[in-house]
Amino acid sequence: MNSTNSASRIAVVAIMACLLWSARLIAGIPTADWRNARPDAIADLRTDDGAKLVDATWRTRDAAIVDVDHRAPGPDLKATGARVRTKNVDPVATAADFDDSSWDRIAPATLQARRGNGRLSFTWYHTTVTIPAELGGFRTAGSTAVLEVVADDYAEISVNGKLQPVLGQVGGGVASGWNAPNRVILTRAARPRERFTIAILAANAPFSDPPANYIWIRSAALLFFAPGHYSAGEPATFEVVKFDAAIDQVIPPGARLEKLADGFGFTEGPVWSPSRADHEGYLLFSDPNNNRIYRWTPDGDLSVFRANSGYTGADIGQYKQPGSNGLAIDPTRPGTLTICEHGNRRITRLEKNGTITVLADRFEGKRLNSPTIWSTDPTARSTSPIRRSGCRSSSTIPRRSCDSAACSVERPAAT
Repeated sequence: MNSTNSASRIAVVAIMACLLWSARLIAGIPTADWRNARPDAIADLRTDDGAKLVDATWRTRDAAIVDVDHRAPGPDLKATGARVRTKNVDPVATAADFDDSSWDRIAPATLQARRGNGRLSFTWYHTTVTIPAELGGFRTAGSTAVLEVVADDYAEISVNGKLQPVLGQVGGGVASGWNAPNRVILTRAARPRERFTIAILAANAPFSDPPANYIWIRSAALLFFAPGHYSAGEPATFEVVKFDAAIDQVIPPGARLEKLADGFGFTEGPVWSPSRADHEGYLLFSDPNNNRIYRWTPDGDLSVFRANSGYTGADIGQYKQPGSNGLAIDPTRPGTLTICEHGNRRITRLEKNGTITVLADRFEGKRLNSPTIWSTDPTARSTSPIRRSGCRSSSTIPRRSCDSAACSVERPAAT
């Protein structure tokens, strides 16, 4: 096979991969929401009988807001500036091996007792749960175990010492809303006798006007779902027309297509953020029509990762696609996201600290039009004409922004 045909095949496979991800993952409303599914078994952690089923014990202690030493933000926007005094929660009791033996041990039924002394107040709740082999006739091996807690008024939940919040997250371990359920997946493949340590920090709220009432747990339960009970998507019909057997490397024969979410204006730029120590993997993609970047997780959670992702001008109503398009994650800069912004006519990088770095907004002194697709491969070369307001100029300059529908991407020949 010559180098031209090889490059063409690489281009075809790359474009088809993008189309597959677009069809499968970005088809904004989740099509199937496990949070609305009826569990196959449940242990009510507010009752003696329910707690006994999973060997759960409860301990509690009010938290205090204390003065601590800290530093003001430095030039790097981190805590490297002048010494200052600030506030912190005491104790910080999220660690899996935190010693809570001196805390009050409480009966499950007293979770509904009022705690925290009212106004701006916080209370810790600790428990441990053990996966039983059977629950109400349901065999738990291989099932999904979900902790569901409703605290009055807000709550954060750490499991085995980990909270792991990410940008755009709604619910899960972080506050999900006013007296709203927090649902945290403990495991997707339960093993009998597997044990989990859970730390819940409940808060009286709203913080801007702390109420005179108190903190309590409205609901606490461990839910079990049989394998295959719920899915993050719904079946979708599709047909693969093969022009080249190499497509089997991208779409395996017999692959099943699922629609996981819908309700978007348009979708582009899918990129997978791999799992790291501080979070599990998730998908990011753009809705350029609605000026949003969305985040989708394998658990079926969909949230806005970045609002106003491509334009914030007063005349936004005149744009059909003002938002972001192509997205990329640079493996040499973990935690950052490269964004092609249509309306702002530039390519930027969202840094870990939330700041924006402009990577490019001009070529040969002229503003970019609407950059779309980004490649982190420094050897990638666009062979499509550069277009601006209908004008064309033939050019094969190396560049990292191209329209996947109008350009082919190839590697320069080795020299």
